[in-house]
Amino acid sequence: MKQEEIDDIYMYRCLQLAANGRQLAKPNPMVGAVIVSQDGRIIGEGYHVRCGEGHAEVNAFRSVRPEDEHLLPQATIYVSLEPCSHHGKTPPCADLIVRKGVRRVVCGCIDPFAEVQGRGIARIREAGIEVKVGVLEKECLALNRQFIVRNKQHRPYIILKWAQTDNGKIAYSPTRKPYTPLQISTPFTKMLVHKLRAESDAILVGNTTQMLENPQLNVREWSGNHPQKLVLSHTHTADDGITIHSLEEVVRLSKKSDGSDKSDWADNSAQPNKSHSHHTIPSRPITSLIVEGGAQTLESFIAQGLWDEIRIETAPFSIAEGIDAPELPKNAVLQSIAHYENTIKTYMRSE
Repeated sequence: MKQEEIDDIYMYRCLQLAANGRQLAKPNPMVGAVIVSQDGRIIGEGYHVRCGEGHAEVNAFRSVRPEDEHLLPQATIYVSLEPCSHHGKTPPCADLIVRKGVRRVVCGCIDPFAEVQGRGIARIREAGIEVKVGVLEKECLALNRQFIVRNKQHRPYIILKWAQTDNGKIAYSPTRKPYTPLQISTPFTKMLVHKLRAESDAILVGNTTQMLENPQLNVREWSGNHPQKLVLSHTHTADDGITIHSLEEVVRLSKKSDGSDKSDWADNSAQPNKSHSHHTIPSRPITSLIVEGGAQTLESFIAQGLWDEIRIETAPFSIAEGIDAPELPKNAVLQSIAHYENTIKTYMRSE
Protein backbone atom coordinates (compact mmCIF):
# COMPACT_ATOMS: atom_id res chain seq x y z
CA MET A 1 0.00 0.00 0.00
CA LYS A 2 1.31 3.46 -0.90
CA GLN A 3 2.12 5.95 1.84
CA GLU A 4 -0.56 8.31 0.51
CA GLU A 5 -3.21 5.63 0.98
CA ILE A 6 -1.97 4.85 4.49
CA ASP A 7 -2.10 8.54 5.41
CA ASP A 8 -5.69 8.76 4.15
CA ILE A 9 -6.76 5.81 6.29
CA TYR A 10 -5.47 7.31 9.53
CA MET A 11 -6.77 10.78 8.67
CA TYR A 12 -10.24 9.31 8.19
CA ARG A 13 -9.91 7.94 11.71
CA CYS A 14 -8.97 11.44 12.92
CA LEU A 15 -12.17 12.79 11.37
CA GLN A 16 -14.23 10.06 13.05
CA LEU A 17 -12.78 10.96 16.41
CA ALA A 18 -13.09 14.70 15.88
CA ALA A 19 -16.84 14.48 15.20
CA ASN A 20 -17.38 13.27 18.78
CA GLY A 21 -16.73 16.84 19.94
CA ARG A 22 -19.55 18.35 17.90
CA GLN A 23 -21.64 19.47 20.88
CA LEU A 24 -19.07 20.33 23.54
CA ALA A 25 -15.92 21.51 21.75
CA LYS A 26 -17.45 24.74 20.39
CA PRO A 27 -16.57 27.52 20.01
CA ASN A 28 -13.31 25.65 19.48
CA PRO A 29 -12.91 23.45 16.40
CA MET A 30 -13.47 19.71 16.32
CA VAL A 31 -10.10 17.95 16.14
CA GLY A 32 -9.01 14.31 16.17
CA ALA A 33 -5.51 12.85 16.56
CA VAL A 34 -4.07 9.37 16.01
CA ILE A 35 -0.56 8.17 16.92
CA VAL A 36 0.76 5.30 14.79
CA SER A 37 3.91 3.28 15.49
CA GLN A 38 6.45 2.48 12.79
CA ASP A 39 4.93 -0.97 12.30
CA GLY A 40 1.48 0.52 11.60
CA ARG A 41 -0.15 -0.01 14.98
CA ILE A 42 -2.33 2.68 16.57
CA ILE A 43 -0.78 3.31 19.99
CA GLY A 44 -2.75 6.41 20.92
CA GLU A 45 -5.74 8.46 19.85
CA GLY A 46 -7.90 11.25 21.15
CA TYR A 47 -10.16 14.18 20.30
CA HIS A 48 -11.00 17.61 21.69
CA VAL A 49 -13.83 16.74 24.05
CA ARG A 50 -14.74 20.06 25.63
CA CYS A 51 -13.75 23.71 25.26
CA GLY A 52 -11.18 24.64 27.91
CA GLU A 53 -9.92 21.08 28.30
CA GLY A 54 -7.15 19.11 26.61
CA HIS A 55 -6.83 19.28 22.85
CA ALA A 56 -6.84 16.20 20.63
CA GLU A 57 -3.03 15.87 20.62
CA VAL A 58 -2.88 16.04 24.42
CA ASN A 59 -5.51 13.33 24.80
CA ALA A 60 -3.83 11.14 22.17
CA PHE A 61 -0.45 11.25 23.95
CA ARG A 62 -2.16 10.60 27.30
CA SER A 63 -3.72 7.45 25.88
CA VAL A 64 -0.35 5.90 24.97
CA ARG A 65 0.40 3.02 27.32
CA PRO A 66 3.65 3.22 29.31
CA GLU A 67 4.97 0.10 27.54
CA ASP A 68 4.52 1.87 24.17
CA GLU A 69 6.24 5.15 25.08
CA HIS A 70 9.53 3.94 23.61
CA LEU A 71 7.86 3.74 20.19
CA LEU A 72 7.20 7.49 19.98
CA PRO A 73 10.56 8.53 18.41
CA GLN A 74 9.69 6.47 15.31
CA ALA A 75 5.94 7.17 15.38
CA THR A 76 3.70 9.39 13.24
CA ILE A 77 0.98 11.58 14.71
CA TYR A 78 -1.98 12.35 12.48
CA VAL A 79 -4.03 15.48 13.32
CA SER A 80 -7.07 16.72 11.42
CA LEU A 81 -6.24 20.38 12.14
CA GLU A 82 -2.90 22.13 12.51
CA PRO A 83 -1.56 21.89 16.09
CA CYS A 84 -1.95 25.17 17.99
CA SER A 85 1.08 27.34 18.65
CA HIS A 86 -0.24 29.77 21.28
CA HIS A 87 -0.98 29.72 25.00
CA GLY A 88 -4.70 29.62 25.77
CA LYS A 89 -6.26 27.57 28.55
CA THR A 90 -3.81 24.86 27.56
CA PRO A 91 -0.16 25.06 26.40
CA PRO A 92 0.69 24.92 22.68
CA CYS A 93 0.21 21.47 21.17
CA ALA A 94 3.06 22.15 18.75
CA ASP A 95 5.44 22.32 21.71
CA LEU A 96 4.04 19.08 23.12
CA ILE A 97 4.66 17.28 19.83
CA VAL A 98 8.24 18.55 19.76
CA ARG A 99 8.84 17.40 23.34
CA LYS A 100 7.45 13.94 22.60
CA GLY A 101 9.92 13.66 19.73
CA VAL A 102 7.80 11.87 17.15
CA ARG A 103 9.37 11.25 13.75
CA ARG A 104 6.57 12.58 11.55
CA VAL A 105 3.45 14.77 11.71
CA VAL A 106 0.60 14.52 9.18
CA CYS A 107 -1.86 17.40 9.28
CA GLY A 108 -5.23 17.61 7.54
CA CYS A 109 -5.44 21.38 7.08
CA ILE A 110 -4.08 24.71 8.27
CA ASP A 111 -5.87 26.32 11.23
CA PRO A 112 -7.60 29.57 10.09
CA PHE A 113 -7.43 31.02 13.61
CA ALA A 114 -5.33 34.20 13.48
CA GLU A 115 -2.96 33.11 16.26
CA VAL A 116 -2.05 29.88 14.44
CA GLN A 117 -2.30 29.99 10.60
CA GLY A 118 0.84 27.96 9.89
CA ARG A 119 2.80 28.89 13.01
CA GLY A 120 2.25 25.50 14.61
CA ILE A 121 3.57 23.68 11.56
CA ALA A 122 6.53 26.05 11.30
CA ARG A 123 7.46 25.41 14.93
CA ILE A 124 7.39 21.64 14.46
CA ARG A 125 9.48 21.81 11.29
CA GLU A 126 12.02 24.05 13.00
CA ALA A 127 12.53 21.21 15.49
CA GLY A 128 13.55 18.93 12.62
CA ILE A 129 10.35 16.90 12.49
CA GLU A 130 8.92 15.95 9.10
CA VAL A 131 5.49 17.54 8.48
CA LYS A 132 3.01 16.70 5.73
CA VAL A 133 0.03 19.05 5.25
CA GLY A 134 -3.17 18.68 3.23
CA VAL A 135 -4.18 15.04 3.69
CA LEU A 136 -7.97 14.87 3.15
CA GLU A 137 -7.87 18.66 3.31
CA LYS A 138 -11.32 19.13 1.80
CA GLU A 139 -12.92 16.79 4.35
CA CYS A 140 -11.04 18.35 7.27
CA LEU A 141 -12.09 21.85 6.26
CA ALA A 142 -15.71 20.74 5.77
CA LEU A 143 -15.85 19.28 9.28
CA ASN A 144 -15.02 22.67 10.79
CA ARG A 145 -16.80 24.93 8.33
CA GLN A 146 -18.66 26.58 11.23
CA PHE A 147 -15.36 27.43 12.95
CA ILE A 148 -13.95 28.75 9.67
CA VAL A 149 -16.95 31.01 9.02
CA ARG A 150 -16.69 32.49 12.50
CA ASN A 151 -12.99 33.21 12.08
CA LYS A 152 -13.15 34.64 8.57
CA GLN A 153 -16.52 36.40 8.54
CA HIS A 154 -16.83 37.29 12.24
CA ARG A 155 -20.42 36.14 12.58
CA PRO A 156 -22.24 32.95 13.57
CA TYR A 157 -22.62 30.07 11.16
CA ILE A 158 -26.18 30.41 9.88
CA ILE A 159 -28.40 27.49 8.84
CA LEU A 160 -31.73 28.29 7.17
CA LYS A 161 -34.20 25.45 7.64
CA TRP A 162 -37.75 24.90 6.56
CA ALA A 163 -40.20 22.09 5.86
CA GLN A 164 -42.52 22.27 2.87
CA THR A 165 -45.24 20.34 1.09
CA ASP A 166 -44.72 18.77 -2.30
CA ASN A 167 -46.17 21.89 -3.93
CA GLY A 168 -43.88 24.23 -1.98
CA LYS A 169 -46.06 25.47 0.90
CA ILE A 170 -44.52 25.93 4.34
CA ALA A 171 -47.61 26.99 6.33
CA TYR A 172 -51.30 27.64 6.13
CA SER A 173 -52.38 31.22 5.53
CA PRO A 174 -52.47 33.28 8.78
CA THR A 175 -56.07 34.25 7.93
CA ARG A 176 -57.23 30.62 8.07
CA LYS A 177 -59.89 30.22 10.77
CA PRO A 178 -59.23 28.57 13.08
CA TYR A 179 -55.48 28.74 12.48
CA THR A 180 -53.58 25.51 13.03
CA PRO A 181 -49.87 24.83 12.38
CA LEU A 182 -49.12 22.80 9.27
CA GLN A 183 -47.62 19.48 10.36
CA ILE A 184 -44.99 18.38 7.83
CA SER A 185 -42.22 16.58 9.72
CA THR A 186 -42.50 12.89 10.57
CA PRO A 187 -41.48 11.56 14.00
CA PHE A 188 -38.11 10.53 12.55
CA THR A 189 -37.35 13.81 10.79
CA LYS A 190 -38.51 15.68 13.90
CA MET A 191 -35.84 13.78 15.81
CA LEU A 192 -33.25 14.94 13.25
CA VAL A 193 -34.42 18.53 13.75
CA HIS A 194 -33.88 18.21 17.50
CA LYS A 195 -30.43 16.73 16.89
CA LEU A 196 -29.57 19.81 14.83
CA ARG A 197 -30.88 22.06 17.60
CA ALA A 198 -28.72 20.28 20.17
CA GLU A 199 -25.68 21.08 18.01
CA SER A 200 -26.55 24.79 17.69
CA ASP A 201 -26.33 27.75 20.07
CA ALA A 202 -29.46 29.60 19.03
CA ILE A 203 -32.61 29.29 16.95
CA LEU A 204 -34.59 32.17 15.47
CA VAL A 205 -38.14 32.68 14.22
CA GLY A 206 -40.05 35.75 13.11
CA ASN A 207 -42.68 37.60 15.09
CA THR A 208 -45.60 36.17 13.07
CA THR A 209 -44.52 32.59 13.72
CA GLN A 210 -44.04 33.40 17.40
CA MET A 211 -47.51 34.91 17.78
CA LEU A 212 -49.37 32.27 15.75
CA GLU A 213 -47.61 29.14 16.94
CA ASN A 214 -45.48 30.07 19.99
CA PRO A 215 -43.02 27.24 19.16
CA GLN A 216 -40.92 25.78 21.96
CA LEU A 217 -37.79 25.45 19.76
CA ASN A 218 -36.08 23.25 22.32
CA VAL A 219 -34.52 19.76 22.39
CA ARG A 220 -37.00 17.04 23.35
CA GLU A 221 -36.28 14.19 20.95
CA TRP A 222 -32.47 14.19 21.31
CA SER A 223 -29.83 14.51 24.01
CA GLY A 224 -28.21 17.91 24.46
CA ASN A 225 -28.67 21.52 25.54
CA HIS A 226 -31.56 23.66 24.39
CA PRO A 227 -30.59 26.38 21.91
CA GLN A 228 -31.22 29.99 22.86
CA LYS A 229 -34.60 31.08 21.46
CA LEU A 230 -34.56 34.32 19.45
CA VAL A 231 -37.53 36.20 18.00
CA LEU A 232 -36.95 38.73 15.22
CA SER A 233 -39.35 41.62 15.85
CA HIS A 234 -39.41 45.41 15.86
CA THR A 235 -41.97 45.66 18.65
CA HIS A 236 -42.76 42.29 20.23
CA THR A 237 -40.91 41.10 23.32
CA ALA A 238 -40.65 37.33 23.61
CA ASP A 239 -41.73 36.06 27.01
CA ASP A 240 -39.75 32.83 26.71
CA GLY A 241 -36.88 34.00 24.51
CA ILE A 242 -34.81 36.96 23.39
CA THR A 243 -36.17 39.66 21.12
CA ILE A 244 -33.86 40.60 18.25
CA HIS A 245 -34.68 43.91 16.56
CA SER A 246 -32.58 43.55 13.40
CA LEU A 247 -30.43 41.08 11.50
CA GLU A 248 -27.42 43.24 12.33
CA GLU A 249 -28.10 42.63 16.01
CA VAL A 250 -27.79 38.89 15.44
CA VAL A 251 -24.22 39.50 14.32
CA ARG A 252 -23.52 41.99 17.12
CA LEU A 253 -24.62 39.47 19.72
CA SER A 254 -21.97 37.04 18.48
CA LYS A 255 -19.45 37.90 21.15
CA LYS A 256 -16.33 35.96 22.01
CA SER A 257 -16.78 33.26 24.59
CA ASP A 258 -14.66 33.72 27.70
CA GLY A 259 -14.22 29.95 27.69
CA SER A 260 -12.63 29.82 24.25
CA ASP A 261 -8.91 29.18 24.05
CA LYS A 262 -8.71 28.75 20.29
CA SER A 263 -11.33 31.06 18.80
CA ASP A 264 -11.14 34.82 18.40
CA TRP A 265 -13.78 35.38 15.78
CA ALA A 266 -16.07 37.95 17.39
CA ASP A 267 -16.18 41.74 17.26
CA ASN A 268 -16.04 42.68 20.93
CA SER A 269 -16.45 46.38 20.19
CA ALA A 270 -20.00 45.86 18.90
CA GLN A 271 -22.43 45.76 21.81
CA PRO A 272 -26.22 45.38 21.83
CA ASN A 273 -28.25 48.59 21.96
CA LYS A 274 -28.40 49.53 25.64
CA SER A 275 -31.94 50.88 25.20
CA HIS A 276 -33.22 47.33 24.74
CA SER A 277 -34.39 45.27 27.66
CA HIS A 278 -32.27 42.61 29.33
CA HIS A 279 -34.00 40.09 27.06
CA THR A 280 -31.73 41.21 24.20
CA ILE A 281 -28.58 39.79 25.80
CA PRO A 282 -28.05 36.03 25.37
CA SER A 283 -26.86 33.90 28.26
CA ARG A 284 -24.06 32.51 26.08
CA PRO A 285 -22.36 33.56 22.84
CA ILE A 286 -24.02 32.65 19.56
CA THR A 287 -21.56 30.80 17.35
CA SER A 288 -24.13 28.87 15.31
CA LEU A 289 -27.68 29.88 14.48
CA ILE A 290 -30.68 28.04 12.99
CA VAL A 291 -33.31 30.21 11.29
CA GLU A 292 -36.64 28.38 11.15
CA GLY A 293 -38.79 31.13 9.69
CA GLY A 294 -41.42 31.98 8.73
CA ALA A 295 -41.13 32.84 5.07
CA GLN A 296 -40.52 36.57 5.45
CA THR A 297 -37.79 36.01 8.02
CA LEU A 298 -36.08 33.37 5.90
CA GLU A 299 -36.27 35.59 2.82
CA SER A 300 -34.74 38.51 4.71
CA PHE A 301 -31.68 36.40 5.61
CA ILE A 302 -31.38 35.22 2.00
CA ALA A 303 -31.71 38.78 0.66
CA GLN A 304 -28.84 39.99 2.85
CA GLY A 305 -26.65 36.96 2.12
CA LEU A 306 -26.65 35.92 5.77
CA TRP A 307 -26.61 32.17 5.36
CA ASP A 308 -24.11 29.32 5.02
CA GLU A 309 -26.32 26.24 4.77
CA ILE A 310 -29.93 25.56 3.80
CA ARG A 311 -31.85 22.43 4.80
CA ILE A 312 -35.22 21.74 3.18
CA GLU A 313 -37.53 18.92 4.22
CA THR A 314 -40.19 18.05 1.64
CA ALA A 315 -43.25 15.94 2.43
CA PRO A 316 -45.06 13.83 -0.22
CA PHE A 317 -48.38 15.68 0.04
CA SER A 318 -49.81 19.00 -1.11
CA ILE A 319 -52.25 21.59 0.23
CA ALA A 320 -54.50 23.80 -1.85
CA GLU A 321 -53.54 27.15 -0.34
CA GLY A 322 -50.79 28.38 1.92
CA ILE A 323 -47.61 30.39 2.26
CA ASP A 324 -44.98 29.75 -0.39
CA ALA A 325 -41.52 28.53 0.59
CA PRO A 326 -38.62 30.91 -0.10
CA GLU A 327 -36.80 30.67 -3.40
CA LEU A 328 -33.37 29.13 -3.23
CA PRO A 329 -30.57 31.66 -3.74
CA LYS A 330 -28.65 31.26 -6.99
CA ASN A 331 -25.41 30.46 -5.16
CA ALA A 332 -26.95 27.48 -3.31
CA VAL A 333 -25.23 24.23 -4.29
CA LEU A 334 -26.86 20.88 -3.54
CA GLN A 335 -24.67 19.01 -1.06
CA SER A 336 -26.71 15.94 -0.14
CA ILE A 337 -30.12 14.27 -0.41
CA ALA A 338 -31.53 11.99 2.29
CA HIS A 339 -34.65 9.95 1.53
CA TYR A 340 -36.85 9.01 4.49
CA GLU A 341 -40.65 9.24 4.53
CA ASN A 342 -39.86 12.87 3.70
CA THR A 343 -36.87 13.99 1.65
CA ILE A 344 -34.21 16.28 3.15
CA LYS A 345 -31.96 18.26 0.84
CA THR A 346 -28.94 20.17 2.13
CA TYR A 347 -27.47 23.08 0.20
CA MET A 348 -24.17 24.81 0.82
CA ARG A 349 -23.17 28.31 -0.17
CA SER A 350 -20.81 28.47 -3.15
CA GLU A 351 -17.88 30.86 -2.97
